[in-house]
Amino acid sequence: MAGGVGETDVLIAGLGPVGATLAIYLTRAGFSVTVCERDRDVYPLPRAAHLDHEVMRLLHMVGGADAVLASSAPLSAYEFRNAGGELLMGFRPDPLVKETGFPQGSMFHQPTLELALRARLAAEPLADVRLGAQVTGFVDHETHVTVQVKDETGTSEISAGFLIGCDGGGSVVRRTADLPLEDMGFDEPWLVIDSTLKNNVKCLSTIGLQHCDPARPFTSMPMGPGRHRWEFMMLPGETADDVTSDARLAEFVRPFADPDAITIERRAVYRFHAVTAKQWRKGRVVLAGDAAHQMPPFMGQGLCSGVRDAANLGWKLVSVLKGEAGMALLDTYQAERDPHVRAITGLAMFMGRVVCTQNVEEAARRDKEMTSKPEGERMGGGMPSLEGLKTGIFGDHASVGQIAPEPWLKDGRRLDDVIGLTPFLVTREASGVTSFAAGGQVFTLGDLSDPHGAFAAAMGDAPALLVRPDRLVFGAGDATALVDAWNAYASGRAAA
Repeated sequence: MAGGVGETDVLIAGLGPVGATLAIYLTRAGFSVTVCERDRDVYPLPRAAHLDHEVMRLLHMVGGADAVLASSAPLSAYEFRNAGGELLMGFRPDPLVKETGFPQGSMFHQPTLELALRARLAAEPLADVRLGAQVTGFVDHETHVTVQVKDETGTSEISAGFLIGCDGGGSVVRRTADLPLEDMGFDEPWLVIDSTLKNNVKCLSTIGLQHCDPARPFTSMPMGPGRHRWEFMMLPGETADDVTSDARLAEFVRPFADPDAITIERRAVYRFHAVTAKQWRKGRVVLAGDAAHQMPPFMGQGLCSGVRDAANLGWKLVSVLKGEAGMALLDTYQAERDPHVRAITGLAMFMGRVVCTQNVEEAARRDKEMTSKPEGERMGGGMPSLEGLKTGIFGDHASVGQIAPEPWLKDGRRLDDVIGLTPFLVTREASGVTSFAAGGQVFTLGDLSDPHGAFAAAMGDAPALLVRPDRLVFGAGDATALVDAWNAYASGRAAA
């Protein structure tokens, strides 16, 4: 279907980081992509604030990581403290994770990432980016989707193999497809203040703080060099007008910084809530990112989850478009991603409830329970670990479903840079396997550079380890058995 006027292999609604990442994955695999974005310019103010090391690796594969690293900074700690300043719980992120080579968590500037991804996408000849254009409707046929797109010249139709809704929390695609959201039981209004620091000040603190004061819970968070964010929970009866005047903002900020030493970039009241679509795909229409799920910000995993969606969905769309897999493979997208999103959302909601307690008696009980442990036990050595993949995997080896360490080639190149969004098999000794489904490539452990020994440790005693395109371990064991299981799964013939 590629190439014709008004035709495209995939139409993506929304050019945020999720839509742009997915578009780059697809165009680099040889498929035409039309991206329709309502706004012509990148939204200039910060929104998402945190990227973890796994997602930085996925963004590196589409050219976004370097720009983020140049304008980000890792946290030295993430702390939850009560009104008296006592530590309730906390985490010290690893400065460099040997599995990926990126910081465990980076506080970043979202417009910088979006500009970098737009520049990379503009260099892709199979990408047709339409700014100032919005999807207004569609008809899902058995073989394609007819999409109505409105811009300043009027309304036109585009025939697409698939329509992907990456158009945010208010997704037109989701609402038009009648894919309702499930409320997961968290909804709190917060004032968000984003600022830049004057006088060449790089940071006010390297610690992310959740201040769990029932009088008014608040967050103080470094946002990368020269930036800082504060978030204050709204009290009952307060309105946006009550808290967003210059005088009120100065009052909020003064305990942490001289109001004259900062410039307020953004002041806004947001509702921190937890929702997920009950169904992420209907025929050839698929949701990703905030269109499919939204979570409170206390884990910093909202955007991360969207990029993981793009990586999971991207290679599956490629396989279906190539005719290597049936539509059943797309059924595994929500089956794999939804439990992961729900687990992260549940942890974010737990953290949010620790922070958001406004009842004095409940806060006192919380403080007593959480401070009953020695302080050393309340401060973890790293950020909370995320659950691994539960389906789309093979076997019960300890590494299965977890992020795979990234080996390097002996010439100093990252393997990810060479093979892109495809799977790979690493064997301890040479095997008879030369390739496998979804463009899989084969290496021996001796072909690769493993400077930290992380990949060898992930293999353990197994003779081979197979890594999915989204860089999660599919399985470890006999090479032939792994490839047979992968081929069945990646074709959509059998669930792993």
